[in-house]
Amino acid sequence: MNKRAVFFIFFAITTTALFAQTPAAGATLSEERSGGELPAPSLEEQRMRIIRYGTDTEIANLIKILRNEQPSDPEEAKKITPLDRELTAVAEKTKNRAILSGTFGYFADREIGELEKRAILAVEDRDYEAGETVNAAILYLGKIQAVGARKTLMEIINGEETRYLSGAIRSLGQIAEKEGQAETAEYLVEYYTNREPGDENRRLIIVALGDLKAKEGTAFLVSIAENEDERVPLRMNALEALGKIADPAGLDAIIGAVSSKDPNVRASAVGSLAPFSGDETEAAIIEAFRDSYYRTRIAAAKAAGERKLAASIPFLRFRCENDEVPAVRDESVKALGLIGGNEAETILKELFKERKNSDRIRINSAEMLLTHGSADYVTEVIIELDEAKTKNQTALYNGFLRILGVAKSPKLEDLARRFFAGGGVIEKSYALDICSNNNFQGLVDEIRCLTDPKNGSLSRKSTTLLQKWGLPLTTESPGQAENAVTSPDSASTPALQEPVLSGAAGSSQ
Repeated sequence: MNKRAVFFIFFAITTTALFAQTPAAGATLSEERSGGELPAPSLEEQRMRIIRYGTDTEIANLIKILRNEQPSDPEEAKKITPLDRELTAVAEKTKNRAILSGTFGYFADREIGELEKRAILAVEDRDYEAGETVNAAILYLGKIQAVGARKTLMEIINGEETRYLSGAIRSLGQIAEKEGQAETAEYLVEYYTNREPGDENRRLIIVALGDLKAKEGTAFLVSIAENEDERVPLRMNALEALGKIADPAGLDAIIGAVSSKDPNVRASAVGSLAPFSGDETEAAIIEAFRDSYYRTRIAAAKAAGERKLAASIPFLRFRCENDEVPAVRDESVKALGLIGGNEAETILKELFKERKNSDRIRINSAEMLLTHGSADYVTEVIIELDEAKTKNQTALYNGFLRILGVAKSPKLEDLARRFFAGGGVIEKSYALDICSNNNFQGLVDEIRCLTDPKNGSLSRKSTTLLQKWGLPLTTESPGQAENAVTSPDSASTPALQEPVLSGAAGSSQ
């Protein structure tokens, strides 16, 4: 064998060996090392990555989604999550205005105090922070009632720092409700009287006096409420503040304003009567149902409901059946629900069952029955739901769906099962709501069927529910539950994956 032949044999052997070690076309280095496709990150992991490595726009979009997913129960919403801790870690180190203002706002909604020190620092160093950041921090400190911010807020007010003055006044009132009520009330009254702030800041001072609920502000508010030469909006705010303080010393001013020539003043006065008791108060509320101005009738219905004023039931029924303003009818229905008892419940049932009534009346009445009445009404609402579908009454059908989606009753399990078996996207979305609200884990197999990514929003929503319950997404591989959130093909770009950007929205599809 000559040298040329030997060379070609050696070349063929080494080339074959090299090709045998080369990854398949399209395979990544990571896949080669792991021996296959990478598992997709869970929804939680994707969101963690966005917070750690994402742009301010991506983080802001994620915060919007998280806001939409918050539970309606305030105590549940206050619970700290791993994502909250990650957001806190980022916020404590960044000066990015979009990230800080978004996080302050998100935590303020939930009244979470994790960023109190960072917010106080932003306000103290306001000359070096973006104005958007400082304003968001001020409002956040008010919502969490951060007593430690009181001194700095008063510095802003004393210095009349226009950019931050409105927020500082509002937040100071919220903080003082927790501590320093009397002295803060006196301080705000003195500022209003001697510093001559602009109209908007005067209004905010009046609102703040109501928020801190200090009786030291009563006499000052009475003087504004009774002054017929004062601007109407300020008189209205003063009356509402007197209602919040609920000091008997302010009642005469409110009763007097019920007869004001200005309809808006009358409406504010009636709405402020709810915290007070006595025959005179109740008589004023009843009389307000006769007012030709619709806002006064709305205020009367709200006050009657808050006071559970049984004497108002005949007036409320008349408003439900005859008032020409839908908002008055709505508030009258709600008031009947709040008052409760056999008489009010019977009226609500009649309003709900009468198919000639407007969709709005029937839906609101059903909601009150489910919220304040017996769980037995669930069956009747389901019957009317099916009737509305048969007659193609879309608005009525969707309204009944909405209230059933937030109701709690064992009787809803069969409805959820029916929706999973033969409903459309909207029905299945409400079925997931029903399961979440009622903890119907017996329907876990039906829920798992929706986790396929091809189901779009239903996939995201069902996945979120299973994760909430701590259950695997599939029965075959429970260890991979979290990995089934997205398809492996999208694992390399988590910040852009649809499940993260679209979120697990509610049922308003």
